[in-house]
Amino acid sequence: QVQFVESGGGLVQPGGSLRLSCAVSGITFSDNALGWYRQAPGNERELVAGISSDENTKYAESVKGRFTITRDNIKKTVYLQMNTLKPEDTAVYYCNAAWGSGLNSLRVLRSSWGQGTQVTVSS
Repeated sequence: QVQFVESGGGLVQPGGSLRLSCAVSGITFSDNALGWYRQAPGNERELVAGISSDENTKYAESVKGRFTITRDNIKKTVYLQMNTLKPEDTAVYYCNAAWGSGLNSLRVLRSSWGQGTQVTVSS
């Protein structure tokens, strides 16, 4: 069964940076597109960034130019480098894997989620 273990969150001041990591097990990691998602209180979970198996990427408009998603197929880990953080980036961040390899396959995700990692941007 697929498992996601997110880490790297914390409290950071506006303008600061964090690097999130998500270790994935239980799937053929290199074959699947991966995504980072976030959920703020009272909001639905949303896609923040996605990366295909051949490392094409896409980003939510709100994070373009500030966040970068990367993957390490040997370590079976997906990363999210977050720069110039804003208070509105405050949320619990999760990763998940698609059933397919392309970015469009991120429309359908695995049913299980990790515990997430809390990111709080505040002065």
